[in-house]
Amino acid sequence: MYPDPSSITRVASLGAGPIGGGWTAHFLARGYDVTAYIHDMAERDALMDIVNTGWISLTALGLAEGASLDRLTITDDIEKAVEDAGFIQESAPERLDIKQGLYETLGRIVPADVVIASSTSGMTMTDIQATCATPERTVIGHPFNPPYLLPLVEIIGGKKTDPAAVQWANDFYAHAGKAPLVMKKEIPGFVATRLQEALWREALHMVANGEATPEDIDNALINGPAPRMAVQGQCMAFHVACGAGGMATNLDQFGPALKWPWTRLEAPELTQELRDRMVNGCNEIAGDRHFTDMAVDRDRKIVAILNALRDSA
Repeated sequence: MYPDPSSITRVASLGAGPIGGGWTAHFLARGYDVTAYIHDMAERDALMDIVNTGWISLTALGLAEGASLDRLTITDDIEKAVEDAGFIQESAPERLDIKQGLYETLGRIVPADVVIASSTSGMTMTDIQATCATPERTVIGHPFNPPYLLPLVEIIGGKKTDPAAVQWANDFYAHAGKAPLVMKKEIPGFVATRLQEALWREALHMVANGEATPEDIDNALINGPAPRMAVQGQCMAFHVACGAGGMATNLDQFGPALKWPWTRLEAPELTQELRDRMVNGCNEIAGDRHFTDMAVDRDRKIVAILNALRDSA
């Protein structure tokens, strides 16, 4: 029913924000023709700022043969955006009414053999596809930001999704240079975002209780577990850290510590005071650096890590 993933030459990327723009840059760098849909042509400059920022790092990583910014078309006409597209990556605003309305439209105008993937970070495909006439080809394709650099994409269908569409999406993303993860069950927040959210909640608790500042927390992560996580996830980090006994030694020796009050899984009350502490703390870290300058610096360092990992493989 679905075409060979390697035969796809044109992708439609819907959305002008950091995720939509990031996907646009990624697919262009992989040598696809890309049509980017934006709600209003006034958003064109904002989209191109994201694409051009990403292009710096994508060039450093190495562009696919034929990759060019000249292969980008931008439109505010949804029917033109999806015309001749072999795959659609949707990155519309995180509002269920907007997404459901969009999928109702896409379900009518897009051929049934074209898989449509949502970048949503918090909604389920079961909810998104509720009003779509052809829900069987709709899946979640959730990236990590920036999607033009971080390889992960989490894939899961909804209750009405054809399992073959999930498998097709996995194969397509892999062909397009991503690291796909097909989830076992449909759960809010997927895998990586749930793990990130647990870390985020604990950070908010420490700031709320005066135990650490935003700068302290980022310093601890940057100089502690973050470099290790570039080569080992949490599970293997603990497995290797315990020597020959591996994870068995870790659980047998440190299992009782799981009951110690080291984490608070419930989110803290987001009071005005906590909100201001976080905002002021992050503004202090940023200083007078502009957002785009910080994004370029972030991407340059991620590129160095990705290239180092690739060279040492």
